[in-house]
Amino acid sequence: MNRQSSVNRGWVPRANTHHLLTRDRLLDPLAAHIRRTLKDRVSGGDAASQQEREDRIWRAPGERWFTPDDPIWWAHSDASIFVGGIAALLVQSLHPLAMAGVMGHSSFRDDPWRRLHITADHVAITTYAPVPDAERQVRIVNAVHKRVVGTAPDGRSYAASDPHLLTWVHVAETWAFLACYQRFGPKPLSPSDADAYVSSMAEIGARLGVPDPPRTVAALEGALAAYGPELEGTSDARETASFLLDDPPLRGPERWTYAALSAAAVATVPAWTREMLGRNASGARLKAGATAGHLAVKGLRAAMAHPAHEPHWQAELTRSDAPFSPRAAAP
Repeated sequence: MNRQSSVNRGWVPRANTHHLLTRDRLLDPLAAHIRRTLKDRVSGGDAASQQEREDRIWRAPGERWFTPDDPIWWAHSDASIFVGGIAALLVQSLHPLAMAGVMGHSSFRDDPWRRLHITADHVAITTYAPVPDAERQVRIVNAVHKRVVGTAPDGRSYAASDPHLLTWVHVAETWAFLACYQRFGPKPLSPSDADAYVSSMAEIGARLGVPDPPRTVAALEGALAAYGPELEGTSDARETASFLLDDPPLRGPERWTYAALSAAAVATVPAWTREMLGRNASGARLKAGATAGHLAVKGLRAAMAHPAHEPHWQAELTRSDAPFSPRAAAP
């Protein structure tokens, strides 16, 4: 793949930090407020802790797994990731055993925003943090997965470390993130860049215990389809959809923006996802949801000064050439 041309099609570094700061001062106050509110909800913590988190992930020196040359770098720093996160949870919820693990071993019912925060933190660390921090994150997740075992409401046993379930979660997340970037990002990835994105996600997935994760879009779509017979719109899945779509704990303009993002997610997930979750909608309504999503993402993108876009990356970052091995991440 021609890395230079791929960068030109996607992530573009800003000229200097003064431009960044000036741009922030000139943002529409309402758009900036909405962006901060959603970021606070997803990222968690107060302003000081968020600043510390940003410094630790994006500004600490050292090699990363990825660089601004990689499609994963710009895809995960675009505002379309808000839609992708909602879509990923909707699709993932359809596997009864995966959903049983979430409901039985997390505070999702009491504090669903915490799960969004954990997911957002994991994506940020594995995409942007120095290699030692990314490897530590993988060890933490793998250790947690080993403790998540139980019996689903239908009587079947489950384990979060089950390679089959790990593959489902990985495939659903990768598909959702990519689909939402392709639809709501600033410009769709070329076929080769889309394959590169899937391959980068596979590198992370392999370290998390996913055996032979898909590395092309075609393989990803095939893997998603293969799980079809196992999926079901259980009461837990529909409860998750209700939280995500019907009554998020937001008010005022933030709620309107979130409603547009969630409508965009519903419009993007496969038709069988909507059917299983009881979210069937007319073509006109889905089109309206997508249109609202485009407007919301565009507004959030204008209000975002993501650390991954800071110009020092071009000069300072080097790629880590360490081979990816699931065994290397074992706790």
